[in-house]
Amino acid sequence: MKKLRPIPDERGMVMEILRSDDALFEKFGQVYLSTVYPGVVKGWHYHKVQTDHFAIIRGMAKVVVYDDREGSPTRGELAEFFIGEQNPVLLKIPPMVLHGVKGVGAEPAYMINCPTEPYNAEHPDEFRRPPDDPAIPYDWKLKEG
Repeated sequence: MKKLRPIPDERGMVMEILRSDDALFEKFGQVYLSTVYPGVVKGWHYHKVQTDHFAIIRGMAKVVVYDDREGSPTRGELAEFFIGEQNPVLLKIPPMVLHGVKGVGAEPAYMINCPTEPYNAEHPDEFRRPPDDPAIPYDWKLKEG
């Protein structure tokens, strides 16, 4: 994960997200924008080849990752990240790590992803599981208290 640094002035703000000289940079595939509405869950999914780099540039989202990789030292572990305007970070998600995004707050979250691979419509590197998959020990409901 990389902490992002907004640089404001009287004209507005600039914030670098991913640079080719960043330690976490691998290679460039494409850049795209995705939105998620408040309370909506997009997930679970994973990629066999692609590494994702998520940054929420407007609003807030909860990104959850679950490591189910054979032989991984973190297999079976979950991690939650609350990212966006109140916590600007770039989150790197490696291949084979299940991940999902939930919009939190009162407005849609706008996510920029800079994956290492371009999207291939004929052979997409995208594999989906339902949000309530019993094999993943996570509940997307609001945790109050």
